[in-house]
Amino acid sequence: MELTADLVALVERTEPDPGPEPGTSEHSDAEFEQMATAVLAEHSPEQLWVFAYGSLIWNPEFSIAEQRRAVAKGWHRSFCLKLTRWRGTRELPALMLALDRGGTCVGLAFRLPSGDHHGQIVQLLKREIDANPPTNVPRWLNVETAEGKLKALAFVALPQGNAYAGRLPLPEVANVLSRAAGHWGSAAMYAFNTIGKLEECGIRDRNLWQIQKLMAVELRKLHAIG
Repeated sequence: MELTADLVALVERTEPDPGPEPGTSEHSDAEFEQMATAVLAEHSPEQLWVFAYGSLIWNPEFSIAEQRRAVAKGWHRSFCLKLTRWRGTRELPALMLALDRGGTCVGLAFRLPSGDHHGQIVQLLKREIDANPPTNVPRWLNVETAEGKLKALAFVALPQGNAYAGRLPLPEVANVLSRAAGHWGSAAMYAFNTIGKLEECGIRDRNLWQIQKLMAVELRKLHAIG
């Protein structure tokens, strides 16, 4: 990778949390419970699989009983979610990965331990859903693995959502990721961790690989590094 930890450290900082944007709010615990019930009403699996394509790969925050390389057809990972908190601010929004329509995404399918699927999904929703109303929403996807097809829970972008940024040119994405940070840290660190972990898993996303190269060039230019 041309993007290095030293370059990413130049962006790392912690900004105050501005809270939800006007017109949005936090979901309540009761709302997350209702959403989990609705997810399981669509599909109630004997084994709960989650399709990871971004930060869930390097920071899942749940126990993993089994892991498989998986392919989701008809979807691709894209920096298409605009964040005005977490890893960005109102003045300098960040971008986060979501699954967007079209193409193919290679990621990992994680099987969660048997037990409380409802509670596990509640925790996933609390981690992944961005705001109320949300733009990053749960969806059951059919994914392919070497051991066979699975139905896995994933989080996809709603094009009509308030935080949907659309399909941006890669240089514009790299420009944003090289500058934005919030109370969770920098967008550069998010990108660095994601791309690096994908590489460790033998997954090289062509667009993300190009983005990290562009980020390295941009950061060297911003900080006058020869």
